[in-house]
Amino acid sequence: MSKNIKIYTTPTCPYCYMLKSFLKEKNVVFEEIDVSSNPQKAKELVQKTGQMAVPVIDIEGKIIVGFNKELISKELGI
Repeated sequence: MSKNIKIYTTPTCPYCYMLKSFLKEKNVVFEEIDVSSNPQKAKELVQKTGQMAVPVIDIEGKIIVGFNKELISKELGI
């Protein structure tokens, strides 16, 4: 069963690219949300995290701020 994974990113964020590369490398399917071009999703991000930092990964409602490879791997079981 695949998990519902959303990542909040911006085009200028180097850690966002690292996160996307890591997830693709591990064959993890995710929905990417560019908060720089979507004010509604940016607001959603702030509501979920209390901040405007990216990247943020939402794994079935579990929020991880930043590219924390160990925590993300543990949460995804990879």
